[in-house]
Amino acid sequence: MLQVKEQEPCAYTYADFLSWDEDERYEIIDGEAYLMATPSRLHQEISRELLGAIWAFLKGKPCRVYAAPFSVRLNPLPDHSDNTVVEPDIVVVCDPAKLDNRGCNGPPDLVIEILSPSNTRHDRILKFQKYRQAGVREYWIVDGEEKSLTAYVLKNNEYVASAYEDTDTAPVTVLPGLEIDLNTIFAQS
Repeated sequence: MLQVKEQEPCAYTYADFLSWDEDERYEIIDGEAYLMATPSRLHQEISRELLGAIWAFLKGKPCRVYAAPFSVRLNPLPDHSDNTVVEPDIVVVCDPAKLDNRGCNGPPDLVIEILSPSNTRHDRILKFQKYRQAGVREYWIVDGEEKSLTAYVLKNNEYVASAYEDTDTAPVTVLPGLEIDLNTIFAQS
């Protein structure tokens, strides 16, 4: 279960985030801090396979792929008073102006979250809304236990969902030409 960092009132900002111990991974959503659980072996294997497929496709191209821990400020403010900083499992950023040494400042082009028992509601509801509102063009939720993927593509400020199973090939809409063989991704599970 995700643990909430205690403070009264809940009003954490990116400035607070910068002062915290780097050995503990936190996200801040609407000023509330969440301690991230250590990923499972299955989670890490799926992440490795997805990252590898995307990295191989992007080699020599301008877009970049990053794996957690990698901070994303969805709506960055110059004074660091923004109150949402997320740590997606995988992100693709095609605008190098959004990148700095600490992560991404603004919505990535693609965000992938791999579900764990402790984060399912968090990723399906809370982060889903944040990514949509910020304008993340494509959001994937990967369920290793169910061997499934739901891809959400932003159209007219709303996400349109497509569901895939382990026998399918999933296109990456924001990276034309890239299709992910889910049988390969879920082979370890």
